[in-house]
Amino acid sequence: MSSYFKGKTLVISGGTKGIGKAIVYRFAKEGVNVAFTYNSNEEAAKEIADELESKYGVKVRYYPFNVLEPETYKELFEKIDEDFDRVDFFISNAMIYGRPVVGGYGKFMRLKPRGLNNIYTATVVAFVIGAQEAAKRMEKVGGGSIISMSSTGNITYIPNYAGHGTNKAAVEAMVRYAAVELGEKNIRVNAVSGGPIDTDALKAFVNYEEVKAKTEALSPLNRIGQPEDIAGACLFLCSDEASWVTAQTLIIDGGTTFNTN
Repeated sequence: MSSYFKGKTLVISGGTKGIGKAIVYRFAKEGVNVAFTYNSNEEAAKEIADELESKYGVKVRYYPFNVLEPETYKELFEKIDEDFDRVDFFISNAMIYGRPVVGGYGKFMRLKPRGLNNIYTATVVAFVIGAQEAAKRMEKVGGGSIISMSSTGNITYIPNYAGHGTNKAAVEAMVRYAAVELGEKNIRVNAVSGGPIDTDALKAFVNYEEVKAKTEALSPLNRIGQPEDIAGACLFLCSDEASWVTAQTLIIDGGTTFNTN
């Protein structure tokens, strides 16, 4: 794959931990230059950039970005333009948890507009604005690949996950619309839907241990998903091996969604 990827540029939101970090490392390993965002931990961002530049000889830059203010994507991409001469891949990955999701993470009868709206902003609106900016740049280099993260919580019930699950369903629909309208520019748009993945975000769930044990029991492969499992799927969707794959949701769930026993 390397020769196809070498010298191209990935833009990804949320690159300092979990799935985002695994994606950044996987693409850099293939010779891709990377522009990633961080929310608060600039030190962690710098460590990642320094390590990848010295290890793989690629260009890596990091930028502060709050996914709850997706309108700032415009100025973010202008900064990226100063550092990189092209954008080939965009992955909408950053997510929110903690205080901003209060009222959005909980039982149906406890859901509140503010939390729900925050999740929509960070999931759907951020994908739209980021993808719009990325697509303008991809058009200049003859095409590209856009991916939104999703989760199987929009097709199977996960306790307290209604706010997130419905917004993942919404972003998958938005992906399909974007794919149809951007196809003429040779830009492919897909979603990667993960089953439970062992990350800090999952550990923030009150019932983390229970979810982990249940996932291991449900998966025919007897393990919970790792961030690298998602990174591999993203690499495939951005590769020329996936040149006729668009408007799809690729489910990476270790077989858990089907196996509901």
